[in-house]
Amino acid sequence: VQLQASGGGLVQPGGSQRLSCAASGSIFSINHMGWHRQRPGKQREWVATIKSGDSADYADSVKGRFTISRDNAKNTVYLQMNSLKSEDTAVYLCNAGVVPYGLGYEADYWGQGTLVTVSS
Repeated sequence: VQLQASGGGLVQPGGSQRLSCAASGSIFSINHMGWHRQRPGKQREWVATIKSGDSADYADSVKGRFTISRDNAKNTVYLQMNSLKSEDTAVYLCNAGVVPYGLGYEADYWGQGTLVTVSS
């Protein structure tokens, strides 16, 4: 199972950016999918999670500005980021709770990071 994140880049303060993360491989089912981020000089922090029933939770720092969604047919999770601030500059990492074929239980998988830089 692999997760591939994309969509990072340079964006101006107040702007928007959309991240994607696609899971591929021998996947039986995907439960939760989510995003974390690591800001410069900071520890990794949780950003948002969406469960298989589409219920979503957000960190207080992004609530009202970020929206997480998923396309189950594509095994893909998205993060729509609006009203971006300089403090949102970070490497954004996706993760998913996946039950692979043949494993019989859920394991947590991580994608590589995608860098979002918010700067004028």
